[in-house]
Amino acid sequence: MGASTGSFGSARAQCHLRQILVTLDMPTVNQPEVMIRNAAQHFGPDGRLTDEPTRQSIQTLLEALMQLARSNPV
Repeated sequence: MGASTGSFGSARAQCHLRQILVTLDMPTVNQPEVMIRNAAQHFGPDGRLTDEPTRQSIQTLLEALMQLARSNPV
């Protein structure tokens, strides 16, 4: 998950991070990919997320992350 002020929404950074994690054979959450572009439009002046579709995507991502963590105990 990432946010940026530009139109790519951290896509490049996520792509490079994925390459590193695959090389290290680390488990990853593949879907959903959350890339918040033009972040200033999605957050209020207090820094709180105001965009409901983005909030739902983040919720789905966190649920997938919890499922991954539960299926790969240390």
